[in-house]
Amino acid sequence: MSQRPPARATSSVAHATRLSRPWRLTLLVAIVAGLVLVTWQAARLAREQALSSLTDEAHNELRLSAEGLRGHLSRHDYLAEMLASREVVHRFLATPDKLEAMPVNRLLDKVRETADVSDIYLLNRQGDTLAASNWQRPDTFIGQNYRFRDYYQDAVAGRLGRFHGLGTSSKARGYYFSAPVWLANHEAQTADGVVVVKLLLDSVEDAWASQSAELMVTDEDGIIFMASREELRLHALHPLSQAQRQALHDSRRYADAPLPPAGLEILERRPDGGQIVSFRQGPLAGTPYLRLRRKMPEFDWQMHILKPLTPVQTAQWQSALLAGGLYGMIAMAGGYGWQRRRLRREREQFAERERRTLARARDELERNVERRTRDLVDSNRRLSDEIEERRRAEQSLRQTRDELVQAAKLAVLGQLAAGINHELNQPLAAVRAYAENARRFLEQGRAETADANLAQIVELTERMAEISAQLKQFSRPSGDTLTAVSVPACFGYALRLYQARLNESGVEVVYAWPETEAWVRADLVRLEQVLVNLIGNALQAMSETPSPRLTLAIEPAHDKVRLSVADNGPGIDEANLARVFEPFFTTKSPGSGLGLGLSISSRIIDDLGGRLTAGNQPQGGAIFTVTLPADTATRRDTSPLQEPSSHA
Repeated sequence: MSQRPPARATSSVAHATRLSRPWRLTLLVAIVAGLVLVTWQAARLAREQALSSLTDEAHNELRLSAEGLRGHLSRHDYLAEMLASREVVHRFLATPDKLEAMPVNRLLDKVRETADVSDIYLLNRQGDTLAASNWQRPDTFIGQNYRFRDYYQDAVAGRLGRFHGLGTSSKARGYYFSAPVWLANHEAQTADGVVVVKLLLDSVEDAWASQSAELMVTDEDGIIFMASREELRLHALHPLSQAQRQALHDSRRYADAPLPPAGLEILERRPDGGQIVSFRQGPLAGTPYLRLRRKMPEFDWQMHILKPLTPVQTAQWQSALLAGGLYGMIAMAGGYGWQRRRLRREREQFAERERRTLARARDELERNVERRTRDLVDSNRRLSDEIEERRRAEQSLRQTRDELVQAAKLAVLGQLAAGINHELNQPLAAVRAYAENARRFLEQGRAETADANLAQIVELTERMAEISAQLKQFSRPSGDTLTAVSVPACFGYALRLYQARLNESGVEVVYAWPETEAWVRADLVRLEQVLVNLIGNALQAMSETPSPRLTLAIEPAHDKVRLSVADNGPGIDEANLARVFEPFFTTKSPGSGLGLGLSISSRIIDDLGGRLTAGNQPQGGAIFTVTLPADTATRRDTSPLQEPSSHA
């Protein structure tokens, strides 16, 4: 047992603890404050350095992208002026009504393909298109008037035109070059025609998409005409005024595009001209960016680059964590030295007590392990006994169920005994009569007549053997393997067992079957037993019906097949519908049945993976429906079904 420390020593320790608490709290606050200050200062310095590096990188990318765009556009600025000086263009423009436009069309198309531009077309002084490189396409420019376009107005006034906007026919963004066509006097105020070259900008934007930044080009109205992100194109950096919208609508520069605002929001303006921005909506929403701009005065454009601040944020976190880690290591080193001295004193005081405590805990653990081991062994033995008992109970239950099913078959055979007796008595009487006649004929020497009577006897014995085979088949035990079973064949077998009863009672049998064979996955014997039971119940229910009618239906539905047996008897009381499948429940008179037929039938259908339901028909009478899985694994004969013969 551990010894209790002296009271004086305990009082001294408690007094020292009370005196040291304010000092410890002050030290803890100072350490936390120093950690916050160091990490904040390190993160701020790292942010400025990372932003400076990111700004330099963005400046270089922006300059290279602007020069690339400028070079791509300037590479085609000579083309319109060159075509305007061609003699074939002059001749056609001088007399367009007399000359064919096809040579000019082919020339423009050939130059378009060589220069890799989108379209080239020729306008007259009134702005009507006389020839175009897309003359063979359904959306050709020929016949269109572009008098409203700025590039036409500049060129017809004798100047080289430059224009960007959406095509009125194609709705595709393009950059247009135009040049005046002079037939005689260059000093005239109005040119005789205009040559226009349209250049698409998709290839430039495709090159931008591979960069690690977002690039945009805005015009003098702040409309994003080009962008590396398709979702940003034809958006306004800032909401447009009504006057700006009206001016853009009048020029039809962007057709009927809605030009919604891009949602740009400036978060911070930096001394180097950069900006920290974000977007309130759109594909760039939720991420801050460093934004730089570069003017392109020759086009009245401004190019923007947006660099995500992910590297800056990463640098901030890394610096903050590094500074905090270094600070923490220093603080931990100091605390470790102080703690080491304190622990060294306490270790000597508590070492012996810990050893004694561990010894007691080890002894107690060994006792607990031994006790729990005994409990587990006993539990395992009881569990094994329970498992064996359950296995025997399940085997007994399965054997009892099979015996009950077989007993139900024999009970049905007992109900069929009268009909079977009638079926056998008639052939026996006929056999006796034919045999006596055959003897008489043989005595008289009429061998041919006697042979005919013997043939009749053979036919009657075959009929008796068939009846006996049906009884033998019905009484045999069922198997556990599911196979493909023909539903019409099962119905035919059940009807043959009740054929005498159907004939005696004058029952009309109605077949509601599909045109093709229906197959299910089931056990033949057990399915036949269910159908025999359902048909027998229906015949018994119609025993007092004036015009009994038995309806047998087959309805394939996707991967299921529904079989129904319906009668026009009194039906089932609504109060008994929920109990018809309960064991030993019956509405028959005492001695007419045990009430097991429907319960066993329901259990058989459940084992086959199907469902047996009961209900009443609107026109009167009960209906029992069996739903079973259809057999689709093997190809079946799809010839039309032949209804089994029956007598009304």
